[in-house]
Amino acid sequence: MTILRRWLRRPIILAAENNNNGPWGNGGDDNAGPRNPWAVPPGGRRNGPKPTALDEFLKKARGGGGFGGGGGGPQLPIGANARALWAIGVALLVGLWILFTSIHQIGPQQRGVVTYFGRYSGELEPGIRLTLPAPIVDVTKVDVEQVRTDEFPQDGGEMVLTGDQNIIDLAYTVRWRVSDARNYVFEIKDPQQTVRATAESAMRAVLATTTLNEAIGAGRTTIEARVAQMMQQILDSYQAGVRVQGVSIKQASAPSQLADDFNAVTAAQQEAVGNLNNARSYSQQVIARAQGEAAAFNQVYEQYRLAPEVTRRRMYYETMEAVLARTDKTIVETPGVTPYLPLDRARRLPEPGAEAPTSGTPATPAPAQGGQR
Repeated sequence: MTILRRWLRRPIILAAENNNNGPWGNGGDDNAGPRNPWAVPPGGRRNGPKPTALDEFLKKARGGGGFGGGGGGPQLPIGANARALWAIGVALLVGLWILFTSIHQIGPQQRGVVTYFGRYSGELEPGIRLTLPAPIVDVTKVDVEQVRTDEFPQDGGEMVLTGDQNIIDLAYTVRWRVSDARNYVFEIKDPQQTVRATAESAMRAVLATTTLNEAIGAGRTTIEARVAQMMQQILDSYQAGVRVQGVSIKQASAPSQLADDFNAVTAAQQEAVGNLNNARSYSQQVIARAQGEAAAFNQVYEQYRLAPEVTRRRMYYETMEAVLARTDKTIVETPGVTPYLPLDRARRLPEPGAEAPTSGTPATPAPAQGGQR
């Protein structure tokens, strides 16, 4: 193409050289007419800025000066120079691509899952590792030491039905990490969503067999352990390469819409428990008293077997004493009724041997009433 352009341009150049009366003149005589502005001046130099280094490079690239030095050497065609530049650029890009896709830096907590044309090939240990460039070999970095925490629910409350047909407002967290990088990458499509779905399913299954009092009371620890165990069994069946670290229940309470009714039910349950405890305490007291009386009766019966008449009379006296101690006493004799002498109010006689009163008034003895006993 370059040679053809030169041959097509040659007649035009020859015609312009032979035409001395053209619009630009002959270019050599100052008085012969207008000068050609693009013609080289007589001194061989144009008035204008000096060529820059970029101009020199472009001139050499076009073959004007040659890459071998000097202007007399063979000149390369313009198309060949462009192809050479494109080849250099492509070679640089390919080199950078190979450099960045062949060297892999694996962190201390990471494992590199290697695939050869999409097929699993092995794992890379921590450090700087070399492989074939992409897309021949692809390396996926997986953090196997980081403990991830998922919170449930993400928005609002989560209503869960318990085994005794009650509803609780539940909030909990699940901690897990990667245990097998190969299974984590290949066996499940979305590990994060799989773990979340498994946690929700296990929590609802466990609470379906748990009462409300256990869920909001001391049974939380048991529920957390059962949920973690069920989650691990499900994930192992999926070969997910995930290890459950633990489950923590943050909130387990009645829904806000039923808070008043729930409090009333709770108060009634507590009152019922209190009444039941009081009844048990009273029954234990009655039983203890009855057992004591039975033991005392057995002792009396043993004495009665040894001396029946004496024991019978003694029991009669003790019974009469217990009965008459709480009633007023009256003795009935002929010809009338005389009240019983109040002994606690009578003046006590001086003890024998005691000194007589020193006052001149003799002591008046208590009046004696006949018929009193």
